[in-house]
Amino acid sequence: MKHRVDSKCGFTLIELLIVIIIMGVLALLIFGNYSTSLKKGRDVRRKNDLSQIQKALEMYYEDYSSYPASISLGSKFCYASPCYAIDKVYMIKLPNDPQYSSSAPVNTSTYSYLREPGGSYYYLLSCIENKNDLGNGVSQTGYKNPFGTGTLSCGTCGDCKYAIGAFNAPLIPTP
Repeated sequence: MKHRVDSKCGFTLIELLIVIIIMGVLALLIFGNYSTSLKKGRDVRRKNDLSQIQKALEMYYEDYSSYPASISLGSKFCYASPCYAIDKVYMIKLPNDPQYSSSAPVNTSTYSYLREPGGSYYYLLSCIENKNDLGNGVSQTGYKNPFGTGTLSCGTCGDCKYAIGAFNAPLIPTP
């Protein structure tokens, strides 16, 4: 009995191309979801960072009945600048935007702190990367400067699109 040897022992070029195209499409879907997840994760961190800064600012207000004129991101937050040993520390280190690179010479995206001139209320603002986020405090069109003109910029990421403020702050205007 003879065994018949089939001359087709492999894949055709068309079959290989179809498999490569399917793998490419799957890779694009996975990378797209991964990229979106990274953006959403950075946005969640931004919101949490600003919430923590907000709590520190409220403790400061309790002690001094006014909000500080300015805050320095990436540094210790206390009454005096620099902080002295006897100063109450409200935050060990004010956080930077998650896209901030400590090796970069200039912060490319940042949090913004705006205080009403009399110190009675403030706003904290940041970028939002996820263009589908419509949650509390998010304005995909950005925010107007409540103490001046134009929209507020949060560095090279563009207009500030997330805002929270003091308990007594009026709603910040949107364009």
